[in-house]
Amino acid sequence: MAKIKKVKNVHIPKPSFKEWFIENALIVVIILMVIYTAYSANNFLSFNNLKNILANVSVRFIIALGISGPLIIRGTDLSAGRIVGITAVVSAVFLQRADASSGVLYPSIAGSPIVIALLAALGVGLLFGFINGMVISRLNVPPFIATLGTQIAIYGLNMMVSKNAPIGSLNQAYTRFGAQGFKFGQLQIPYLTIIAIAAGIFMLILYRHTIYGKQMYAIGGNEIAAEVSGVNTKRSKLLIYCLAGLMYALAGFLLTAKTGSAAVSAGTGYELEAIAAATIGGVSTSGGVGTVPGVLIGVLVFELLKTCLQFLGITPEMTNVFQGLVIVVAVALDIRKTMRKK
Repeated sequence: MAKIKKVKNVHIPKPSFKEWFIENALIVVIILMVIYTAYSANNFLSFNNLKNILANVSVRFIIALGISGPLIIRGTDLSAGRIVGITAVVSAVFLQRADASSGVLYPSIAGSPIVIALLAALGVGLLFGFINGMVISRLNVPPFIATLGTQIAIYGLNMMVSKNAPIGSLNQAYTRFGAQGFKFGQLQIPYLTIIAIAAGIFMLILYRHTIYGKQMYAIGGNEIAAEVSGVNTKRSKLLIYCLAGLMYALAGFLLTAKTGSAAVSAGTGYELEAIAAATIGGVSTSGGVGTVPGVLIGVLVFELLKTCLQFLGITPEMTNVFQGLVIVVAVALDIRKTMRKK
């Protein structure tokens, strides 16, 4: 018998501290900013501010969960913010009080039960997710172009549905739900956070322990290889965009509960924040990589950035500048990380 030669262990060099620092520069900088803001700004380390951060993170985490699927399969979804917006308006239309003194937008459906409003919002989100999925998977339209088109169309539809008017005077039980939470002494955990945690656990199980997740990562890693191995890539893409639409709808429903009103501008720019947050959290724009805990970290980091800028007295105009720079840097660092691995 021929002797089997022993193969020596291949030494894989660990990334240097410099490489680690560059790849995590955004997180490090924002942590330092949080420390500086906590030291210099009054009320930053307060229970009320913590409650507001948790509520904001909860809604945006659900949006980022939705957009993570398209990103993992090397796609994108520029319609996310507009789907959040139109589902926020749909929720408000159904839950506007029938006896509102300011005028009811649609008297025939105003005063509907909360469950009906939720189902209506989820139905609208699922519809637009299905349209995105069909255009991308069946017509082979690039995700950027497909979702850009639906983004513009949904905004027009939202203008018609809302009649370009803010919608207030909503069901009080619904708005109380959006504003309140479980109290632990002076600390209040918003109900929205509990729903976001449940959504995160659901997506964690879906991504790690189901065929859905395995096929999603396979498509993101190498779509042709996944197809050859038996993955129905068209169906998988359709399901991914449908689930994304449902997550945006849930976020829109919760957003209206949180703000107590809705308008056509709801959700504007949320898709860019979600993409940036997901990228900061390790969801690669090159596909095949991303985790639910990473998405949560990215959303938390991005929200802390905005909160710090607000407490430091930065103007809204400059805040937008900083957010835009963060988006560009996050994607640039992701591309650098991908190239280094190759």
